[in-house]
Amino acid sequence: MPRKNNQMEFSSLFRPSHVMCQTEQTDRDAILMDLLRLLGCEHGIGNVEQAYRAVLERENDMPTIVGPGIALPHARMEAIESIVVGVVTSKKGIIYSRSCPDNPIKLIILTLVPKAAPGAYLQAISSLAKICEDPSTADVVANLSSPQEVWSFFNRGCIILPDHLRACDIMEPVKVKLQEQDTLERAIDLFVHYGLNELPVVDKDDELIGVVTTYELLRVCLPDYILWMEDLTPVLNFQPFAAILRKESKTWLAEIMTSEYATVQETSPAVQVAKEITRRRADQAYVIRGRKLVGVVSLGTFLSKILRE
Repeated sequence: MPRKNNQMEFSSLFRPSHVMCQTEQTDRDAILMDLLRLLGCEHGIGNVEQAYRAVLERENDMPTIVGPGIALPHARMEAIESIVVGVVTSKKGIIYSRSCPDNPIKLIILTLVPKAAPGAYLQAISSLAKICEDPSTADVVANLSSPQEVWSFFNRGCIILPDHLRACDIMEPVKVKLQEQDTLERAIDLFVHYGLNELPVVDKDDELIGVVTTYELLRVCLPDYILWMEDLTPVLNFQPFAAILRKESKTWLAEIMTSEYATVQETSPAVQVAKEITRRRADQAYVIRGRKLVGVVSLGTFLSKILRE
């Protein structure tokens, strides 16, 4: 496969003969089957029907619409040893998902990856991130009139697969966080409202300075002497919790937040996430750029993306 500076180009993963250009077909499932049959003939992907079921199962559960007019369906296959890519374009666009009827898909990039290659699909879509964000990409590619032109679009773009999966490729946005000036009252409200077990704390520059956990909250509520008591009859009415509630609006996060949490830099190899979560025995790792909080990877997300996507 062609390489530049020891890196693999995305265009090396398919050939013009793997492109269905300006299809007139409007049914998503039929298009996917046609493309898989084409790849079966051109490349040899094993059981086409099995691949079709695997792709549909994923797309019906969570359609992989990643940008305006662009979908990136995928499946893991035991019969292949390297990534296989097929492309479909449609000038009219197709309704790819009932949940997104206002986003007709004009560019489908189907990726098949070896079952025993954790992260391969994520590496492939990471390389496509910039073109997927460009709102004009789908229209530009859909208007190309030949498979060769479609292939050349990706080749000219110098789209390079990263040589390893990074933390930023698997992280998710931080949906809820605390500010350093917040109080215990605010933390309790967010714990209860979102059903979370921990919350990051950031300063005015969005730099991560600590984490507040429900464990630390309980530790504050339960004095050490209670942990040694076998008979808790004297505290059946939650007296320690009542004491906390009386001062929750005056208790600053600095008094209860911990500095024991897992972090990785955004450009760190994704395997570093697993190492830090394991080393800290944490449920998640915070992804930082320098000290700025930019994302989070939960243990569940890590296992799903690496072992199943």
